[in-house]
Amino acid sequence: MGAAESRQDLELSDTESDDDQQHSEQEDQEDDYEDVKDHHSPIIKTPPKTPSSVDAIEAKLKALKLKYQSKNQSLANPVKLYVYTGANSSNPKWVIVDKLTSFSFIKKTMNWKDNEDDDDDEEEGDDDLNWFLKVGSKVRATVDQNLQLKPLMDQLRIDFVSNGVYAIKFFSLEEYKGFIEKYEKCLFENTYGFECNEENKAKVYGKDFVAWANPEAADESMWEDAEDSFGNSPVFKTPVRGNHDLREEFEEAAKGGSIKSLALGALDNSFLVSDSGIQVVKNFSHGIVGKGVYVNFDDGMKGHVDATPRKALLMKAETNMLLMSPMTSGKPHTNGIHQFDIETGKVVTEWKFAKDGTDITMRDVTNDSKGAQMDPSGSTFLGLDDNRLCRWDMRDRHGIVQNLADANTPVLNWTQGHQFSRGTNFQCFATTGDGSIVVGSLDGKIRLYSVSSMRQAKTAFPGLGSPITHVDVTYDGKWILGTTDTYLILICTLFTDKDGKSKTGFAGRMGNRIAAPRLLKLNPLDSHRAGVFNKFRGAQFSWVTEDGKQERHLVATVGKFSVIWNFQQVKDGSHECYRNQVGLKSCYCYKIVPKDDSIVDSRFMHEKFAVSDSPEAPLVVATPMKVSSFSISSSRLSYA
Repeated sequence: MGAAESRQDLELSDTESDDDQQHSEQEDQEDDYEDVKDHHSPIIKTPPKTPSSVDAIEAKLKALKLKYQSKNQSLANPVKLYVYTGANSSNPKWVIVDKLTSFSFIKKTMNWKDNEDDDDDEEEGDDDLNWFLKVGSKVRATVDQNLQLKPLMDQLRIDFVSNGVYAIKFFSLEEYKGFIEKYEKCLFENTYGFECNEENKAKVYGKDFVAWANPEAADESMWEDAEDSFGNSPVFKTPVRGNHDLREEFEEAAKGGSIKSLALGALDNSFLVSDSGIQVVKNFSHGIVGKGVYVNFDDGMKGHVDATPRKALLMKAETNMLLMSPMTSGKPHTNGIHQFDIETGKVVTEWKFAKDGTDITMRDVTNDSKGAQMDPSGSTFLGLDDNRLCRWDMRDRHGIVQNLADANTPVLNWTQGHQFSRGTNFQCFATTGDGSIVVGSLDGKIRLYSVSSMRQAKTAFPGLGSPITHVDVTYDGKWILGTTDTYLILICTLFTDKDGKSKTGFAGRMGNRIAAPRLLKLNPLDSHRAGVFNKFRGAQFSWVTEDGKQERHLVATVGKFSVIWNFQQVKDGSHECYRNQVGLKSCYCYKIVPKDDSIVDSRFMHEKFAVSDSPEAPLVVATPMKVSSFSISSSRLSYA
């Protein structure tokens, strides 16, 4: 299946078809004519079915306006409520649910929204209370990021997801702004557990992160300065529509069971890890092509693996692969890894994680740096657990490579790292080109560690209330991309030190010279269309491994969608997507690659596979039963 545009923010109107409009007009005239006549007599003496003069039409419009004004005056927080119907049909449209209703923010226990008999009086004095959004009789929703709320100031409109896609439209700018202000306060309180005020914002974000608490007053200069590094990147105008800007070049069926993970190589081959073995594919400038080679896991591997390998890490010039499997289904931790020799198709050994004679677990592993998998002599890699960050070495402490044939479940050598007492709740990590480390946590914090120390973070960015499930960083360390279930967070690590030198947060303490981050989100409609499992997963930059080269795109998986952002466009503060936004800037301009099945992984190939007429190497999208490659045409790429 080819690429698709993201859905536009369709203009709302009182009716969506001629039949609806005629019915609505007749209803207005028949039900409310007497009230209207009192204000405009004797202009319209009888309610005409089809107005035939300009005067009659003008009079009718004035009458309708007065009717709504009259109702608004007696209704608190008046709005119009719409619902989006037929999203997957040939005739999708916005339909009015209620031409005049009201919204309210109500503090209740969590079971309130499912109990229609509860009244709307605000409760007090219970620690389990949460804020809810109520719109008429149709909407009762917890105020959290799952609403996927998108404000559209120029239309006085708010779109959101709540068992469907809804929109509310306001009658004045003041009412619109009042809603946004109240929503932000309720969201803060539901997220952090206490009232939204300046004192509590300081507690949450810290004195150095004022820009995160009050982004409207933030210094944008770091984002603007960073634009200089994109001088050689292509410039895209938005929105420019194209029908075939992503061209599917190749599709390969899975062999040996469903695909569980994808290991892209920067050299000749890439690898699809499935239930029972590894499928080898060839790297080309137009994507990956099957070689007809499939390596089955041997009996030794199967006997020790409780579940299919969750992650495959290439090493030693991509001739070896570390396979990491969870100890039990549903839990990511493991107490060892298997080293797989790709050339012989054999598991070389099963390594154990241990420190000071005690077996320990790891949640994740990654390469020492962005390009480390291409190093033929590499023997070390990084490990992460809930409260551990370390480097493992497959050589013994005397510098002699272990005799794997004679070793009885050899133990990896802990060469560097730190075991934190508690509270870090590490979830994921990634490395820069020079080996600096970024770590994402359950509480949403993102920590930066230099190459020389894993004991204390140079910089710790506060969380926005959602766990970081995946993290990536550019080769030069200037940009960090964190994944949460409902949004991506893009952070600029650049700052100017006291001597006027430009540094990244990996090299020094940033202090209060920190720019506000930007969020990348889906439109509510696309979030709903992505399917039941519509959570962001595995957001990554495109792949470069040389100084002076800059990543051009970002890609993430959401259910059945691969979603692509233009990196330069996201950073452009003057881009129309950010116009009239309140709070942290959110970018909704992206390209969608839809598939018929849930996506396992979406990643760009190494930049060496980009060709002259393309701004980017091919995108590889893996579903359980097949893998596809897409080439990007620079002349047709558009985001909207």
